Amino acid sequence: MTRTALIVGASRGLGRAIATDLAARGWNVIGTVRGSETIDGITVEHLDVTEPAQLAPLRDRLPELDLLFVNAGTTTREDTPIGEVSTEEFVRVMVTNSLSPLRVIDALAERVVPDGLIGVMSSGQGSITNNTKGLREVYRGSKAALNMFMRSYAARQPERALVIIAPGWIRTELGGPEAPFTIEENVPKVVDVLESRLGKAGLEYLDYSGATVPW
Repeated sequence: MTRTALIVGASRGLGRAIATDLAARGWNVIGTVRGSETIDGITVEHLDVTEPAQLAPLRDRLPELDLLFVNAGTTTREDTPIGEVSTEEFVRVMVTNSLSPLRVIDALAERVVPDGLIGVMSSGQGSITNNTKGLREVYRGSKAALNMFMRSYAARQPERALVIIAPGWIRTELGGPEAPFTIEENVPKVVDVLESRLGKAGLEYLDYSGATVPW
């Protein structure tokens, strides 16, 4: 039986790579994009996660899902202290990185089969324990908030298999050229972790190797 995945935020970077890797493993993959992109081997749906009115129509078009994975991320200048971030920029990052993924999950979770998996792309920078260097303060805060919101969702839905992924520092548009890992190195490992969590109730915060990340 072919499994079906919805990757929200599949137009480029990690989301596109995860969608492509799943398709190569034989999954039926649906990927959402904001623009007019096409992805070989992937069924494309259009969604802007910051526009909640688009979620119900998408839900009504979806088949049953074995995996719902929300990949949403934006950031600001990494060296801007939190006190110097404008309200508009703060709201933009928090809405995209923290609020919108949970809106997507609340709207689409009913399409996920009981032994499926719901996941979000977070970051090791969302770990409060691991924050010893500062920088990217709004981004860190938004991912920590995302993690907290997933903990709350898990408390409300204890029977669900849920995962928060920290993919490692990867050379993408967001990660930058100094990152130590490539997409080709880490994305297959991330997909291995996703497949390993299918149907396992409870919430885990895991990195690309499957190791637990401290909250």
